[in-house]
Amino acid sequence: MPASSKANKVTLPNLKLANKTISLRLPQHWLDAIKAPANSRDVLYQSLIKIWLQEKVHVH
Repeated sequence: MPASSKANKVTLPNLKLANKTISLRLPQHWLDAIKAPANSRDVLYQSLIKIWLQEKVHVH
């Protein structure tokens, strides 16, 4: 019997996401300039933005 058939579904109704979704409007040339280094690092451009923001605001 496969292990997946023994799995139980778990519901966590009080689980809250640690992150807040925001909308940010950027000029297309900024977005293009962010996507290039993200692609070369093999990360999502959103993740690279978060890394850069963390470095600038010194949040850990």
